[in-house]
Amino acid sequence: MTGTAPADRRGEANRQGEADRQGEAAVRPGVAAFDFDGTLARRDTLVPFLRRACGRRRLSLATARVAPRCRTRDELKLALLATLFRGWPEERLLELGRTYAASLPALFRPELAERLRWHQDQGHAVVIVSASLAAYLRPLGEALGVDEVLAVELLAADGTLTGAVAGGANCRGPGKVERLRAWLDARYGPGAEVELWAYGDSSGDAELLALADHPTWVGRRARSRRATGPDPAAAGGRSQSRSR
Repeated sequence: MTGTAPADRRGEANRQGEADRQGEAAVRPGVAAFDFDGTLARRDTLVPFLRRACGRRRLSLATARVAPRCRTRDELKLALLATLFRGWPEERLLELGRTYAASLPALFRPELAERLRWHQDQGHAVVIVSASLAAYLRPLGEALGVDEVLAVELLAADGTLTGAVAGGANCRGPGKVERLRAWLDARYGPGAEVELWAYGDSSGDAELLALADHPTWVGRRARSRRATGPDPAAAGGRSQSRSR
């Protein structure tokens, strides 16, 4: 009896340690981050909004004017938004956004809309993280009851759009991770542990999915991944999530 007591104690300690680790995992708040265009929605929503707001001709002319001086797609997008919206009354953009938002649920992928509701039913925080405009994604997010919308925000001064965007950067690629991390720190405290689900469909979502404990590719990326095996960009997500 006395000879086996140390082993028994070690076994009990190991079991207790495992229980503690499971308890720590259980209390991590759940967070679900959804890309929008191509993920929650089946297709792009930004260009159709720009056409609706500014007209096809003005959009085409503005694109032709700014494209030669832009080296990347992010630079092109920010320059285009500045050219199109600088000097607009802010309320005009917001009103167009509210009207456009009402049409967007018709574009939802049913399985992703169901997944969003599942996360809400589980008590998880739900965040839309998108390179599209907050002018229409924010009213949509309010209608869906999500916790936050992280998107491209056009800045205004004295009620007039300046042409600049909040943070001076697109919400794409590493920018999505920066925006989400800042929101997580503000909501849960700096460095807080969360259990993260992430959903995306394009290369602009790779960093976001790599951060997640539970990454899910949608659309062509999902089909390609099934055909070729796991995507390296989404591998090892749990360790990255824990070291936010």
